[in-house]
Amino acid sequence: MAGYISLSEFTSMSVMPASDIAQLEVTSPGWIAAQSDLISRHIDARLRKRYRVPFVTVPVAVQMWVTSILTHRAYLKRGVDPTDVQSQTIVDDATRAQEEVLEAANCDTGLFDLPLLSEYNAASGAVKGAPLSYSEQSPYVWMDNQYNLAKGEDRGY
Repeated sequence: MAGYISLSEFTSMSVMPASDIAQLEVTSPGWIAAQSDLISRHIDARLRKRYRVPFVTVPVAVQMWVTSILTHRAYLKRGVDPTDVQSQTIVDDATRAQEEVLEAANCDTGLFDLPLLSEYNAASGAVKGAPLSYSEQSPYVWMDNQYNLAKGEDRGY
């Protein structure tokens, strides 16, 4: 099973330079795809009780989580200087992504816009819905219409 992001998507979304990703793919063929799959399945395992996973259309939030976590792992695989300031930012991004996955899995505070299971209703998570009513007029137009109708009745037309 393929992960939620492909090698080309990872190359375009990651902060890791494309040349480093290409070099990593040369030295370890298939490693990025395998890690993408592992991370994607791990996210599915966290979200399975609340959301319809695996996602048919992958939400942007999930793509961001996979990219952040995979970027951190790719840097570790390639090798990184721990004193580099950027490396701490990459670690922070991966940590934040993992925390957001936990938050999304939490039925009390998880309000990410992901497809819910049928057992959950609109009160238990973020859902997209249509408006219950629609009008292009202001709330006071009805009074003007009522006045014009009454005025017309007084004049006989």
